[in-house]
Amino acid sequence: MNELRIFAIEGVGEITPGDDLVATFLIAFDAAGHVLLHHDVVIVTSKVVSKSEDRVVPFDGTEEHRERLIAQESTRILRRRGPLRITETAHGFVNANAGIDHSNTAEGTAVLLPRDPDRSARRFRGEILRRRGIDVGVIITDTFGRAWRNGVADVALGCAGVRPILDLRGTTDARGRPLEVTEIAIVDEIASAAHLVLAKDAGTPFGVVRGLSEQFFGEGSVVEHVVRAAHGDMFR
Repeated sequence: MNELRIFAIEGVGEITPGDDLVATFLIAFDAAGHVLLHHDVVIVTSKVVSKSEDRVVPFDGTEEHRERLIAQESTRILRRRGPLRITETAHGFVNANAGIDHSNTAEGTAVLLPRDPDRSARRFRGEILRRRGIDVGVIITDTFGRAWRNGVADVALGCAGVRPILDLRGTTDARGRPLEVTEIAIVDEIASAAHLVLAKDAGTPFGVVRGLSEQFFGEGSVVEHVVRAAHGDMFR
């Protein structure tokens, strides 16, 4: 039987620069009576990664300051519409307003994206292995809009221990027909599923996804394997 369990970790307080995110996660996880299992996938929202890595900056609320922050965090401005900017960040992410967030942060501040979410995920995973001896996957997530569709969904900004893409090209479907273009964004699908239990107003920046197929585990990078290069993007 194929089955997943996804649950949020409650009891996490405010994260501040320099906080040990792994210790914060483990304390809340243990307090809830959970036991960490081999190949659990730990979901970490990018905002707490940014806060712990001191990616919180002053923001005076003016349009001029917002524009400066967006320009600072972007390599290109792709589209403009009113106050909205569709940007390309140094990571290669194409998103709204360079991913700068003004929600759930102290008055007069803004939260920038982590500098290297893949590296942050690798560090988190490595510390879990060192402290508990358990091999988990880690996905750092954020909420993005999507081309051609209304609404937002969580996607992966960084990962460790989980294959970013499941490449099914060269295999066959249930009728034996060859698959020629099918590549599944595993880390984005996991991130979106976990988003359903990580309520933004409930202070639950961590979650665990349990029961994933072993074929989904391995090495890779969101920036390297998921982000589409500009030369392969017909819209840039």
